[in-house]
Amino acid sequence: MGRYDRYILSQLLVLFGFFSLVLISVYWINQAVDLFDSLLADGQNVAVFLEFTALSLPQIMLLVLPVSAFVAVLYIFNRMISESELVVLQTAGLSPLRLLRPVIVFGLILATLIAVPAHILAPAARTEFNSRSVEVSQDLAGRFLRAGEFIHPADGLTVFIREISEIGEFRDIFLQDRSDPGAETTYTAQRALLVRAEDGPRLVMFDGMAQTRMAEGDRLAVVQFDDFTYDLAQLIDMPEQRTRDIREMPTPFLLRATDKEADLFGSTVLAMRFVAHDRIVKALFAFFIPVIGAATLMTGTFSRFGVWPQILLAVCLVIPLQMIWNVTGTYAERDLSLMWLAYVQPVAAGVVAVAVVIAAGRKRRMRRGGSQAVAA
Repeated sequence: MGRYDRYILSQLLVLFGFFSLVLISVYWINQAVDLFDSLLADGQNVAVFLEFTALSLPQIMLLVLPVSAFVAVLYIFNRMISESELVVLQTAGLSPLRLLRPVIVFGLILATLIAVPAHILAPAARTEFNSRSVEVSQDLAGRFLRAGEFIHPADGLTVFIREISEIGEFRDIFLQDRSDPGAETTYTAQRALLVRAEDGPRLVMFDGMAQTRMAEGDRLAVVQFDDFTYDLAQLIDMPEQRTRDIREMPTPFLLRATDKEADLFGSTVLAMRFVAHDRIVKALFAFFIPVIGAATLMTGTFSRFGVWPQILLAVCLVIPLQMIWNVTGTYAERDLSLMWLAYVQPVAAGVVAVAVVIAAGRKRRMRRGGSQAVAA
């Protein structure tokens, strides 16, 4: 690569990193707010929250990186036109295709950065995210391990724990069960332990008393006990063992999947093929985005008012390409024989990129022809 290529590429990468950081932060904060509330409501700590938000980053990258690349290209070439750098380079005899060489390299880098999360990081992160979600939902201790406050881990169940020891023993526990409309039972105990059994969690209480108020006749029954086991599984819905999601599987497996393997995932071969091709299409389409943006701006000329018409044109060219995917992807998802429609978007993006580059070349030849005529 020449000096010009390194100069443009370095600026593109710097601005691309900056815009990516800003946009990822915005998306991350937006998702983190809801995730923070739900995890803290289940009694989880900040470390679990940070783990879940980190696992969501690969999916956010797939959404943000193409937008960041497009904005970075528009910003760089807009600055080059406003400062007459692009005019000087064109006057020196550089063709539009030569000027776009660092952009093409940047597009290849972008496609790689999209392909790695799409094929590797996002499936692995989704697997870990789903596994940890099941673990957190089954972490009944996280719902109880809050001392000094009344908590409601399930409908009709109220728990208060005065103190929790270092070994996880509950001291001075109050538990009220209102799940039965005909009776309300209040348990108090000096000590308690939360244990996990094969058929669900158990709360083992020691040195306590159970007071049951019967709705019929308004009678009160009091029972003292040395130890008592309270079945929490009957009140709290524990999630079943999770099944693997097809979006967790590697792309080669999805492309070679059979009907038997699809049945194991509770899915179809069509759905598995579509997920695999969707990952491939994302990387292919990302390659053309910077080229379209740069070539569109090269169709303009220096103006004190800027190149806003070309910027709007670039945006108007990219948005329909995304709409194409929304349409063709819908049909490809319905019929295996129409899976080729998934590639209409990158093919259309390639056609648009070539057309804009040709238009930029013609515009340049027209300007050179006009300037030669004036000189003559």
